[in-house]
Amino acid sequence: MTRMKRWIWLGIGILISAVFLYQALEGLDLGRVWEEVKGARYAWLIPGVAVYFLAVWARTWRWHYLLRPIKPISLGALFPTVVIGYMGNNVYPFRAGEVIRAYVLKRDESVSVMAGIATVVVERIFDGLTMLIFVFVALPFAPLPNWLHQTVVWATVAFFGALAAFLALAMRPDITRRLYTGLANILPEAARKPAISLADHFMEGLTSLRSPQDMLMILISSVAIWLTETTKYWFVMHAFDFEVSFFVLMLMTAVVNLATTIPSAPGYVGTFDWPGIAVLAAFGVDEDIAGGYTLVLHAALWLPITLLGIYYLARKGLSWRDFRRAEEIVAAEKQLAPRGEG
Repeated sequence: MTRMKRWIWLGIGILISAVFLYQALEGLDLGRVWEEVKGARYAWLIPGVAVYFLAVWARTWRWHYLLRPIKPISLGALFPTVVIGYMGNNVYPFRAGEVIRAYVLKRDESVSVMAGIATVVVERIFDGLTMLIFVFVALPFAPLPNWLHQTVVWATVAFFGALAAFLALAMRPDITRRLYTGLANILPEAARKPAISLADHFMEGLTSLRSPQDMLMILISSVAIWLTETTKYWFVMHAFDFEVSFFVLMLMTAVVNLATTIPSAPGYVGTFDWPGIAVLAAFGVDEDIAGGYTLVLHAALWLPITLLGIYYLARKGLSWRDFRRAEEIVAAEKQLAPRGEG
């Protein structure tokens, strides 16, 4: 991505965040919201943060499982890389942490960046499917607000469509390779081999989708991850003077995390906050209390893993310049040798 395109996309993300943030703040009594934040019982954040890192460990296990057909890597070796990646998502736009995670994996474990990115894409598809499962499970106990119906329909089409497409690619690798090899022949001769190499490495990252047992384990681990994260929402709720059912919090988890797939400013500013407040308000929570809760929850999700990611970044001898290098490495992989390397 050129510098100009990067700034354009950053501007678009900031604009989208500004719109969502305006919607979040509209109608709130900011003075009362601040009183709610100051009066919160912050001791409840301790078990909330602890259970959140259980979810991060579960994410590490899931990634270990996705990478296993490519290269078995211990959980202890992967955990810092996962944390650095999520820290990157929090401080850089465009979910740059996903590329950073693949870059660190290549540096530490010699797994190609494209294979690493493919496993991350699979993670995101299963995360989206899990969010939809949460919506459908919660519906009998927490009816969907009218304004969410169309969003859920489009999300269902998008995520199930993406899964079907990736399954089709992964299940018939011979046909898929013939297809993209044929397409590569349209390219200039100098670009053919690098393009095929990129596609080969990406296909390598989809290997786990060929096994029904692996797919089931990925789905189960995804549900466990998000149930654990919803438990953090539940703990933080106890810091404020309101109560909703766990099913409402499951719905909130699903809605805010589907919303954060929209391009936004770093840290999901606005795209996390407005949907969270709106869901709680739809179930009778005072909007000012919902605003204070969502603000504290957002900070409690953002700050701990960001600080730990900075620690691991320094411990691995990486610097902020490596974030830019991660993007350059993706381009450099176009010069990789034929399949089988890395």
